[in-house]
Amino acid sequence: MKQYITGIKIYTMAEAGVIDRGYVAIENGKIAAVGAGEPAVAEGDAVIRETGRLFPGFIDGHTHIGILEDSLRAEGDDVNEATNPNTAQLRGWDAINPLDRCFGDAMRAGVTLVGVGPGSANPIGGQFVAMKTVGQRVDDMIVKAPVSMKFALGENPKFCYSGKGPSTRMATASIIREALLKAQRYADKKDKAAEPDKRPEYDAQCEALEPVIRGELPAHFHCHRADDIFTAVRIAEEFRLKYKLVHCTEGHLIAQELAKADVEAFIGPNLSDRSKPELRSMTFANAGILADAGIKVSITTDHPVTPLEYLPVCAALAAREGLGRERAYRALTINAAEMLGLADRVGSIEVGKDADFAIFDGDPLDVFTRAKRVYINGVETYRRAKH
Repeated sequence: MKQYITGIKIYTMAEAGVIDRGYVAIENGKIAAVGAGEPAVAEGDAVIRETGRLFPGFIDGHTHIGILEDSLRAEGDDVNEATNPNTAQLRGWDAINPLDRCFGDAMRAGVTLVGVGPGSANPIGGQFVAMKTVGQRVDDMIVKAPVSMKFALGENPKFCYSGKGPSTRMATASIIREALLKAQRYADKKDKAAEPDKRPEYDAQCEALEPVIRGELPAHFHCHRADDIFTAVRIAEEFRLKYKLVHCTEGHLIAQELAKADVEAFIGPNLSDRSKPELRSMTFANAGILADAGIKVSITTDHPVTPLEYLPVCAALAAREGLGRERAYRALTINAAEMLGLADRVGSIEVGKDADFAIFDGDPLDVFTRAKRVYINGVETYRRAKH
């Protein structure tokens, strides 16, 4: 039995473009059909007639939701294991509290998938996971684990250890290089070992970094200042890493150079104050300038820096300052999915993908617009009460 949503404007974020009046069919948690006009409904199928605009569920690829919890201090702060500059072996999902109420806030705003993991205190922070925003057990919410490895440059790792760890940008980069070289040699020894007992002694950090140096797991580099952005590019090219830039706050100052490097960037958070010197050039124009240079961008709130429920607001402000509406829609959906390596499952309304979408009563980039219904894995997870 299928369930149909009909009579609605659909922003597919795929080759079909915008369908002015169409339908989406759901079956077994997946999108079973999408098209214009009215569907051929079989006996027993459920039909919901709706108005408004249907979008793929929004995606934020870089957050700390459930790890840095709402309304708590140390009790709910598990975001930075500030005991070693290299904590590559840490799995972010071991610290996520799925009952953090911010998951519900995000879901009701149309955010259906998030990247979650450690913060930026350490040059190498640990593994990120991609997960849905509804559930009671993290294991059941996970879409991919790990989805990336977190690296950090700039002021945060520099000031974390009060002189007992990296206190300069040189040292931060050196720690990253040393760890990657060690993982490279560890992997080479494993590959050359003819017998299991000839393999190197188990090293948790090297094991975690092995898929990174093999190009199997993307590196996500926290970087704000232009020189830190270039350091991320330099290290990534040196070790031939698959990588993305996170924040990229001064990217607009060096957009043409970044375009030559063929980077992709999670932009934000911009809906916040300039809390440290490396944010002095923060602007909502960043995403549009980078996109104009041919760089793929998505939007991040870096929750809880900006609460996840305001992801559409962040995209709207980026749209106003040069990104434009169509590119902002892509930044919230298919771009983010592609950058997480999950475009085969989420990010657009296409047959075979997860039935994750939201129905809005207007343009989601309008501050007066609210979600009417949200579906995750084909299940209605939110319906706004009628007043």
